[in-house]
Amino acid sequence: MLAGRVYLSPAVSQDVIGAYVHTLRGERAAEPGLSPRQREVLQLVAQGHSTKEIARLLGLSAKTVETHRSRLMQQLGIHEVTALVRYALRTGLVRADH
Repeated sequence: MLAGRVYLSPAVSQDVIGAYVHTLRGERAAEPGLSPRQREVLQLVAQGHSTKEIARLLGLSAKTVETHRSRLMQQLGIHEVTALVRYALRTGLVRADH
């Protein structure tokens, strides 16, 4: 930030504009390299399911679900489950009315 204005590198500008265009078109922003299983876990966490419920729904152990959630948070640079939910909403993995 300089003189109250934000300046972005060309690469960052391209990412920001691309995400904005996708939003305008109603398209979901791409998740950075999330596996299908990670997306499933993220969706279920964002929908408010407990670790035990997610484990039962996906046929996994609770420990495996915790590992998926922990790795997701690390990969996305997120440190709180509430921020993980906001991420899922922002990227369109879940809808607010879900």
